[in-house]
Amino acid sequence: MIERVEFGRITVNGVDYTHDIVIYPSGRIEKRKKWISKNKHGTSHKLDPDELKEYLREDFDILVVGTGIYGILSLLPESRELMKGKRVIERPTKEAIKIFNDLKKEERVLGIFHITC
Repeated sequence: MIERVEFGRITVNGVDYTHDIVIYPSGRIEKRKKWISKNKHGTSHKLDPDELKEYLREDFDILVVGTGIYGILSLLPESRELMKGKRVIERPTKEAIKIFNDLKKEERVLGIFHITC
């Protein structure tokens, strides 16, 4: 369960992370590989399909993207194309964690959370 988020910090199951994270349906957590998007676009605020493909390791029904405290991160159109047939929810991270926690009770959810801007 994601307990809280503040600028630059997210707490999951009592553990604080000071970097963007990906939470898989199995509960596994890893650091977001935002360097992939940054190298291609000069910013990690555009979620590139090559980065997104890195997270498609487990089957899921819904992708929840926490777009940052101020909602700056966005999926590129090509990334949305990869998600055809899946439900995608993009919200500022504080709102996204509530949605993620609620959906995770009944659905297979993949979460990507940007914790700064």
